Amino acid sequence: MPKRLALVFPGQGAQYVGMGLDLYARYPQVQDTFDEADRVLGIPLSRLCFEGPEQELNDTINTQPAILTMSVAVLRAMAHARELGEVLVVAGHSLGEYSALVAAGALSFSDAVALVRERGRLMQEAARQRPGGMAAILGLSTEVVTEACREAQEETGTIVQVANHNSPGQTVISGELTGLETAAQLLKQGGARRVVPLAVSTAAHCPLMDSAARGLREALDRIEFREAGIPIIANVTGRPLVRAEEIREELVKQMVSPVQWVESVRCMIEQGARTFVEIGPKDTLTNLIKRISDRVDRTSVGDAAGVEAWSEGAVGAHSSVAE
Repeated sequence: MPKRLALVFPGQGAQYVGMGLDLYARYPQVQDTFDEADRVLGIPLSRLCFEGPEQELNDTINTQPAILTMSVAVLRAMAHARELGEVLVVAGHSLGEYSALVAAGALSFSDAVALVRERGRLMQEAARQRPGGMAAILGLSTEVVTEACREAQEETGTIVQVANHNSPGQTVISGELTGLETAAQLLKQGGARRVVPLAVSTAAHCPLMDSAARGLREALDRIEFREAGIPIIANVTGRPLVRAEEIREELVKQMVSPVQWVESVRCMIEQGARTFVEIGPKDTLTNLIKRISDRVDRTSVGDAAGVEAWSEGAVGAHSSVAE
């Protein structure tokens, strides 16, 4: 049984048509999870995950509950197949923070899936009011990227800032299109290996989401949060949270603040985590963690083969199966 686990959960961008289908056919816990999501939302979310169409799955109002449902379904299948072991901390990247809250017992799955659908709706509405975009910057330090964003804001009078501190050498920026384009040009001139516009319709984790954050606060006030049974490493601060009111405040701030993923991973290591298990579609976080630290084991579980490997003890003992 793996010791000193950190469970991590992916955010938007990890979705794909067909996710969860092999698990649904095999594990009653997965069937129950997808069926519950369909009932709570009143839409055939499971069919959208299994069959698409892709464009509809990629609509943020659907993507957010789809990824959360997939992640929780995988977690439940894993827990049924084999004891999870010594879970020290949990964390999620952006949207994935909601999956982490479910895993920690701070939020019920039914409340979480309804909440993230509303979060997606609020983000869509904010994007219609104040359009923007996001871009990944590869090969430059966060300090250099931050300075370029500051210069672009001064030059254009628009909003652009660092949105995700993903790993050393990978930073995501977010903001209004003019500021984003100006910052991208400055970063190319400054030696960025690549500047990759992201296929998103919202400028997340920046002040363009102010109205969404206000709407989310109202939605959160209607939801029951409990004290977390496992510490959650917060996106905004990269530090542990347990108390319900602190968690509620974190989710509001997260909408307009950068995701401190590098700091979060380092904090989990400080807390004693030695094996990181990414739970949900794809292996995005596993690959980021590899760049942040070579001192920990890393693995991802996101399909029936992954759960089977977990049940047989083949996952979590050595380095990542996702590499």
